[in-house]
Amino acid sequence: MDDAYDEGVGARHGPDAPSGTRAEPEPAPPGRPAPPEQPSSGPPLPPESAAVPRTGVAALSPRYQVGAALALALVAVTACVHLGMVFLSVAPANTVTKQHGKVIEDWVYPEFEQNWKLFAPEPLQQNISVQVRADVLMPDGTTTTTGWNDLSAQDGRAIDGSLVPSHTVQNELRRAWDFFTSTHGNDNRPIGLRGSLSEQYLRRIVVMRMYKGDATSEKGTIQRVQVRSSTTNVTPPDWSGEKVSDTPVYRMLPWWTVTADEANGGVR
Repeated sequence: MDDAYDEGVGARHGPDAPSGTRAEPEPAPPGRPAPPEQPSSGPPLPPESAAVPRTGVAALSPRYQVGAALALALVAVTACVHLGMVFLSVAPANTVTKQHGKVIEDWVYPEFEQNWKLFAPEPLQQNISVQVRADVLMPDGTTTTTGWNDLSAQDGRAIDGSLVPSHTVQNELRRAWDFFTSTHGNDNRPIGLRGSLSEQYLRRIVVMRMYKGDATSEKGTIQRVQVRSSTTNVTPPDWSGEKVSDTPVYRMLPWWTVTADEANGGVR
């Protein structure tokens, strides 16, 4: 017989081994490491390098995971409080706003103020422009009064045709004027504690704009400024048949004295 038997065992090797017997692995050739043994049943085990690495928060140590969770919780609470404050500021008067109105105003105004002009039943039908003139002390000691500078028209030209217009150019002066008119009566006297603040805010803006855009102001020092608004009705469409006046209506404010810090401190 050509088949070989193990001594004392009787197990047959080679291609003619009977079914049901496991063939012993052949020894590895000299100089080559032996392959790792695989289990007799089931799929082969994946190598250790094939393990999926952890990412995101799961990759952090437990201490940093706790810190990230606390930070996310703080952001979520702050967002909920902010949304609640903004909602209460525009909601009809209720028990909460009556008891905590001051807290709500301090949170919302002036950065997060909301209004409903876009959705008003009667949208704005007037063009309002803010104009300013100034008394300027010239280097030779004389005082010169400038002509009226239409700051709103300058803002309009600055954003006309721009694909990405500046939010500041569009709204800084307009919001300052809205702030002033909402805190002053028709006699231009302040109403409430925010009246003087609105005057100072508007005055600083117009002084800064005059130093940058008025040739006379650039050569001297502004002593006083006077602000006025020019209101003109928007012409209605032809099909409406409505007739309105196109004559501008002016609201003239008194002369304001410009303080030294407003004239020279950071606005030139």
